[in-house]
Amino acid sequence: MDAQSPASPSAIGIDVAKGHCDVKFPDRSSTSAFPFDDAGFKSLLEQLAVFPNTMIVLEATGGYERRLVAELVTAGHRVAVVNPRRVREFAKAMGQMAKTDRIDAHVLALFGERIQPRESEKLSEKQQELQQLVVRRRQLVALRTAESNRFEQTTSRFALKGIRQVLTLLDKQRAQLDAEIARLIEDDDDWKAKDEILQSVPGIGPGTSATLLAELPELGRINRQRVAALVGLAPFNHDSSSIKGRRTIKGGRRSVRCALYMAAITARRCNPIFQDFAKRLEQSGKRFKVVITACMRKLLVLLNSMIQNKTTWQPNLIPSP
Repeated sequence: MDAQSPASPSAIGIDVAKGHCDVKFPDRSSTSAFPFDDAGFKSLLEQLAVFPNTMIVLEATGGYERRLVAELVTAGHRVAVVNPRRVREFAKAMGQMAKTDRIDAHVLALFGERIQPRESEKLSEKQQELQQLVVRRRQLVALRTAESNRFEQTTSRFALKGIRQVLTLLDKQRAQLDAEIARLIEDDDDWKAKDEILQSVPGIGPGTSATLLAELPELGRINRQRVAALVGLAPFNHDSSSIKGRRTIKGGRRSVRCALYMAAITARRCNPIFQDFAKRLEQSGKRFKVVITACMRKLLVLLNSMIQNKTTWQPNLIPSP
């Protein structure tokens, strides 16, 4: 996949790196590079103006793409942010094993043309801020867990003193983040109403609620099948001829799935509806992972329905899994 490619795709592929991006335009055989600064964005937007209705495809890179996506969507372009694994598998299916920034940009353009991925919605500044705060809180929790593990394995008094200081700092920063997240949600009437609905369910706390509000804005706006697939809780078949393979889940939004996992563990312990549901599955011989995954999906479907209907927790109106 290089400058000698016989056909030029009708979509635009942008491979995002830390300091620049490589762009494959439909009318060019080679890619163009733009620096990740104000001048680079301005030049890119000027050249993209020639293709006002063309799909632009980027990979989710863990954050580097966010400003560019915001600039593109604000300018009125159709943008799709896709899972890098899907693009890599697509490239392998075409026999494209090599991987460079220029090749990736071309592959992304072909992926957009042939797969037609779902377009990304324009996020408000408040939504982006909430997302970043929730992500930062998750990072602090991971850092604290790592430091706590080190504390248990350390015997040096001097080292232990340093770890205690780091833990104190992390706890302080997490408390500040929790307060800011709560303030953002409280100041937005829509978020506040949804937060009250979500936290009315036994097992859903402020952290899970904030994660859902920040990283699953589609909650309550799509049906149960789509929301399960979006999060990665829709089971996939693995059958061949007369062989019935084990159903598994894959893909989706890992951060949301992790939050639902902890919520399902709590609900299984303190929520009578999920206690009974899990018990029935266990009695039928289901493994622990299967039981928890089923609880996660049931919880997600329940929350989606409650947001749609604007109703708080009602144990007698629980949808089937």
